[in-house]
Amino acid sequence: MHCQPHQDSPVYIWLNNNQHCLICDEPAETETPLCVACETDLPWLGDQCMTCALSLPAAGLTCGGCLKDPPAFEQVVAPWSYGFPVDSLITRFKHNAKWPFGRLLGEVLGQFLQHRFDEGLPRPDALLPVPLANKRLRQRGFNQAAMLARWLGKQLDLPCEEHVLRRIRDTSAQQALDAKARKRNLRNTFDLLPDAHVQGRHLALVDDVLTTGATAQALARLLVDAGAARVDVYCLARTPKPGDAA
Repeated sequence: MHCQPHQDSPVYIWLNNNQHCLICDEPAETETPLCVACETDLPWLGDQCMTCALSLPAAGLTCGGCLKDPPAFEQVVAPWSYGFPVDSLITRFKHNAKWPFGRLLGEVLGQFLQHRFDEGLPRPDALLPVPLANKRLRQRGFNQAAMLARWLGKQLDLPCEEHVLRRIRDTSAQQALDAKARKRNLRNTFDLLPDAHVQGRHLALVDDVLTTGATAQALARLLVDAGAARVDVYCLARTPKPGDAA
């Protein structure tokens, strides 16, 4: 099933032309269609949990949730809080097939990750997109996590392995569920494909948004139990704690 856009589609045109910012339509100073003013105004994550990237009041801390129940993944890396305009761009990418917005965010995420690698963040052996339920894939026509992982893989020279994880049952939508309900909703949802190579590898899950971390935890636990040496999570945005401002 060829759900992803071909590389000669308009989503790639902006890589090779003079650009206007996709947010404000003013001229962009670089090949990336994002002007300096809009880039500066994006909701960049500041001080955050060293494990799950939840926004915290000071740097170098671990949130209470991760201290009480350490997740199977090692670290979440996300450049932004899920606030305007990133939330709108992600929604238009994911639900309205506005691929240039996803490509823009993926490009900046790749730059952000490369900077983190240069600062000492270990590079993974491969990128694994979070699998989408078959029903939702048929409805949407593409898996946004797979698209992001492909773009990141090309930009960062990392393999994108789409045939490691699979979703073996459809679940109800996660958006309206709290953390406990999300965990229950994801029980026995994921599996490894028969030829998956996991043992001893450092793997990075790729998704668009991390909310409670239930999906990332379920997949990371599956990978670690299968012998993965380390699992990280790369995503575009981290939602704030319920009740906090985005």
